[in-house]
Amino acid sequence: MFNGRISEKNAKKNRNSNSDIRPSLDLAPMDSVFPILRSCPLFFGIEESGLGTLFACLSAVRRRFEKNGFVFAADERADFMGIVLSGAVHVLREDFWGNREILTRVEPGGLFAEAFACADVEKLPVSVMAAEESEILFVNSRRILMLCPSACGFHGVLIRNLARTLAEKNVMLTQKLEHVTRRTTREKLLSYLSGQAKRAGGNIFDIPFSRQELADYLSVDRSALSAELSRMRNEDLLRWHRNHFELCPPQETGQNA
Repeated sequence: MFNGRISEKNAKKNRNSNSDIRPSLDLAPMDSVFPILRSCPLFFGIEESGLGTLFACLSAVRRRFEKNGFVFAADERADFMGIVLSGAVHVLREDFWGNREILTRVEPGGLFAEAFACADVEKLPVSVMAAEESEILFVNSRRILMLCPSACGFHGVLIRNLARTLAEKNVMLTQKLEHVTRRTTREKLLSYLSGQAKRAGGNIFDIPFSRQELADYLSVDRSALSAELSRMRNEDLLRWHRNHFELCPPQETGQNA
């Protein structure tokens, strides 16, 4: 696992204040990102023609982040939820010694920090870091949960969508627990890769993580993970190149003998 604790000085240098989010300059017009936003589960059922009015009502703000820049840092107050417009972010947690666990990866159209923002959490228990150069749309959760002074008709749809999203995230966390609670590195890998194959609908797929990121996600040592992947390849359980995987059917591995 990652063993280089991010210093508070560097965190403050890179991060944005969750309670004082200001827009980046020189961004493309808002309507240019509407196609991405329509794929966000928070906005299902809302026509593209209504998004401009909706974002004005929600006081939405866009910001750009460099790779490894903090979007949110642990112990900040959670007032905003974020939507990835481009790039990707990792929601992660670090212990006292700097060991990092990636809880999830969020890609374009994905939503993050919504549970903490809606719960009015005083201090975030996690950090959110840009996995690559990213553009984020921030929405103040209170503008969703409170009655709109303009009495716009979007809020009922937003609240239903938000409730559905929170429920789906709980299911995803349960699925991750199925991986990380396995006893050995091999068992964790087999559980995770099997889940990715089911998600892809076949035995050939790409995963969204580098080796270090996958080790952080599964809460294992990177060297142990790499060694186990090599053993599994030698045993013809799978083939891989970087983040591209092919799981070998049982008849190829001799498991039916």
